[in-house]
Order: sequence, then C-alpha cells, then structure tokens
Amino acid sequence: MSYRIPVSTSWPVVSSRDAWRRARTRPRRSRSSESPEPGRKRGSRFSRNTALTTVTEASRCTTRPAAPSRKCRSRTSMSILLTGDTRFIIQGITGREAINLTRENLDYGAKIVGGVTPGRAGRDVYGVPVYDCVRDAVAANGGSIEGSIVSVPPRFTQDAIIEALENDIKLIVVVTENVPRRQVAVAVELAKLRGARIIGPNCLGIISPDECKMGGVGGPAANTRQAYKKGHIGVMSRSGGMTTEIASTLTAAGLGQSTCISIGGDAIVGTTYAELMPFFEADKETHAIAIYSEPGGRMEAELAEWVKQQESRLPIIAFMAGRFMDEMKGMRFGHAGTIVEGKEDTTAEKIKRMEESGILVAERIEEIPNLIRQGLARKKR
Repeated sequence: MSYRIPVSTSWPVVSSRDAWRRARTRPRRSRSSESPEPGRKRGSRFSRNTALTTVTEASRCTTRPAAPSRKCRSRTSMSILLTGDTRFIIQGITGREAINLTRENLDYGAKIVGGVTPGRAGRDVYGVPVYDCVRDAVAANGGSIEGSIVSVPPRFTQDAIIEALENDIKLIVVVTENVPRRQVAVAVELAKLRGARIIGPNCLGIISPDECKMGGVGGPAANTRQAYKKGHIGVMSRSGGMTTEIASTLTAAGLGQSTCISIGGDAIVGTTYAELMPFFEADKETHAIAIYSEPGGRMEAELAEWVKQQESRLPIIAFMAGRFMDEMKGMRFGHAGTIVEGKEDTTAEKIKRMEESGILVAERIEEIPNLIRQGLARKKR
C-alpha cells in the first residue's frame, strides 16, 4: 500500500530538544508484539521507493541532487562530497561513540564547528562547542554549515535527520545502526525533496585522504594516515572495516585514493553505488573505482544497469564477499542488509550481472590493484 507523508513547502523549524523529546515520549513496543504495516506481511521487503508515494506537487523535487561543481572544491579537486574546507557538526556529540568520533576527526584535520545535544548547551567536547539544537549551531556559524554526522540512538535518528534537513544541511552521515527501515526510507525521500544527500545509516562515513574525513572510517588519525593515501582510485563499500582494508591494499600497491565512502550495511541506505557514480564520473582526478559488496539487496544490479546505460569512463573492480551463502541457505553474514530474498540477491547472480556489464570481479582482495591496472590499460586503448 502507499504511505501518505505530509510534506509542505514551508517546513516548521523545530529544535532538537523538541524533536528528541517527542521521540522519547512515544510508546515503546516489544519486538514480539510489533505488527507490520497494514497490508504488508511480516518480514516482507520494504523498499525506500515505497516510502513517499504521495506528496504535494508544490513540494515535489523534479531533479536529483547534482554532482558538485568543480568550483566548490576550494582546496583540491581530488575528492567528491567533501573537501578540506567542509564544515560540519555532530548531532549527539556528548555520546560515547560521538566523543571518540570528534577526537578522531579533529586529529585528522576536520573542521567540526559544533555539536548538538539537547540540554547540554554551553559545554564543549575537545574544544567543540555544544548547542541545544541544530538551529543554534547554524546561527553561531554564520547561518551555513555543509554537513552533519548523526550519532544518536536509533529511535531519535529520523528526528535528528529531519532537523538537519530543516536547517539546510546538505550532507548527512548517519553512523547509527538498527534504525527502522521505514524511518530510513522516509528520511531518504525527504532528503531528496530538500536537495540533500544521506550516507548510511550503519556506516563509517567518508574520507578524502590527506584532506578531511567525516565519520569513523580509518579509526584514529595515525591509523588513517597509514591506510589512506591521496591518489586517483575511488572506493565504495557496504562495510566500514572493508573500506579501510581495500584502501590499505591499494596503498600498499602504490595506488592512492581520491574519495572512499562507507555507504552502510543496512537493507536501506541513503545513497547507493549507482547514485554515487555520477560524482566519481564528474571528478576527473578519479581514474578507477574499487567496490566491496555483499549478498542481499539490489544495489549491484542497479550499478550494473547504470554502467551499461552510461558507458562509464571508469574501470570498476568489485570484490563480492559471502559466496558461501549460495550453498548454505539461511546462513547469517553479518550486516542487516545481507538478506537473500531471491535469486537476484545471491552472490552468483550479482557476479554474473556485474561481469556482463563490464565490471571486473576479483576473486580475492589482493587481486584488486592488478585488476585496476588492467582496467586502466583497457580504457586507454
């Protein structure tokens, strides 16, 4: 069935104090008593494509968020989505995980201009001022902030994302995991209406090596600098840890990275491989793409179709994990998104589709650097 989401052309501005209090007072239901949405069987697929089926024509966005202009890359063009000049906040900054993120990002040179936790205004975390709401943080920084890391409990995540959108923040990295699917789907569609982009949930964020990172990707700054080096290979991964594994493998082989993105391991994520490809295509300093993928979902099929239709200039090398799951039905792989619901979700079918589109599939992670060099040689012919 369709879900009607009220969306108006003028969004009411609410503080995080109001939004999170509203979420906190909602009655909590046990997992066993929770019933699925009307007309939908328990356990059936909920697609983000079904989240917003009815919106007012006045508020409908007719264009997808465009790839960034080269003029906005003030420090260097060797990155997408963020640069060394990107200013962002952390929502939920006084939480334990967010405190660690703050230290790691600051040590790497990130420009964290504020944090938000309702009722904690006036404090600071490693010198970063804390505000009651996103509106106050934005106002204190000249009325404009480019990004936000959302690190709040799952039941508050949707409200935190909406608050960031209401304050015209265009890049939102959601590190929280176990966010309800329907809430993610709704948040993603609302972000499209606002011309914003969500990375995650359940991700480690983005890094442009030697410039900036936004999230927990790479861990402490010293480890991050060891694994990631500036270069010309874009990396996309459903696993945060494997983002660093691939980058480290590339670095050891003398191949630096332009931008590395942990897109998230949940069944529904804000931005897929295919949706990120136009950004990499527009960045002339990105020469090839390395991808880490897992069973479950349709993102690989979507990517393969995009490559066929667009005739990508970039050689793409993919590593598909979890091949054993085709033989061991019902085996759990790890991430929430690795749910095999049909033949299209299996590793064998994903590999077949990617290879048919021209994507090179590595048998082992260690093969990726050589396959990248082979792909680059083919493109030059």
